Amino acid sequence: MKFRVEQRDLSKHIGIAQKGISSRSTLQILDGILFEAKDHSLKLTATDLEISIETFVDAVVEEKGKIVLNSRIIGDIVRKLPDDTIAFEVKDNHVNIKCQNVEFNIIGNSGDDYPDLPIIIEENQFSITRDLFKSAIRQTVFATTQDETRPSLTGVLMELDGGNISCVSLDGYRLALRKITTSSLIKEKIIIPGRALNELNKIIEDKEEEMVVSISHGQAIFNLGDTIMYTKLLEGQFFNYKDIMRAEHKTEVRVSRRSFQSGLERASLLAKEEKANLIKISVSDGQIAIKSNSEMGDVFESVNANQKGEDLNIAFNSRYILEGIKIMDCEEIVLKFAGSLNPCIINGVEDDSYTYLVLPVRLAQDDF
Repeated sequence: MKFRVEQRDLSKHIGIAQKGISSRSTLQILDGILFEAKDHSLKLTATDLEISIETFVDAVVEEKGKIVLNSRIIGDIVRKLPDDTIAFEVKDNHVNIKCQNVEFNIIGNSGDDYPDLPIIIEENQFSITRDLFKSAIRQTVFATTQDETRPSLTGVLMELDGGNISCVSLDGYRLALRKITTSSLIKEKIIIPGRALNELNKIIEDKEEEMVVSISHGQAIFNLGDTIMYTKLLEGQFFNYKDIMRAEHKTEVRVSRRSFQSGLERASLLAKEEKANLIKISVSDGQIAIKSNSEMGDVFESVNANQKGEDLNIAFNSRYILEGIKIMDCEEIVLKFAGSLNPCIINGVEDDSYTYLVLPVRLAQDDF
């Protein structure tokens, strides 16, 4: 096996392949990346048997072959080499690496020992622009749960319904819903693991170019052209989120997102984690009063707002309400309340593509 490749290109694609390697793997060979030199390219493969990544980099191939190299070691070596052409030569699992006046000799494992990726027959597929899909991941995956006893909620539900895609995540305290329109007429429901989407989000470049998403038996495939990610889908029933999306509200408040976010961030400075990061919000006379207190002191801030409906006192975990507001892109938001014990629903003004729902913390009225 013998090939030449540019350091900058190889370093980038090793970084992509490393997203498919898990620190929890029990098979030593899965700590490695499979290098396969083919006609005019080098294919890098990494898998933890849940997520698999194939990524292709241009190379000058003199002798075809394959070898498994430890992911951390080869990644560190290539990253530290000069920005120039790297020459690889492999004989009997011994790898010689040369770049300018630098030479490494390392030992790999036979490529024949690396597990085969599953053969997948792609059934349903649709195209979506990368920036749109990246945005949908960013606005939902943070609200998945880390609780492995509720496995279906560790992922994002993708509901395809003939031209519309709803991406939904929830963890029992908040819910994030992003709607996307597509030309596809597929009808399908799948749950994509949160970890797979987090890694995919790091790989996708924020461009208007299209990517192809395919769905097969228990698998989803994300094709970015020179990189393909495969992930197993989560099994089980997702929570019926539509039941908690109330249409009627007693109080509606329109406010500048930046002003409200800044006020929440300042109030959270005195919110204690052991006390549910508690902040209190009072809506009255066209103002939102934001309060927080602990043994260190207290904070009070008033934000101008456009109020419709009843006055209201309500309390939230500051982290849960802030995380949803931070990832919204609009200038103004609308907060809809159905009372102090019911969820708050947050949308952008004149934008129903993103909805964030957060449960309040139950407090007696005397605590305000």
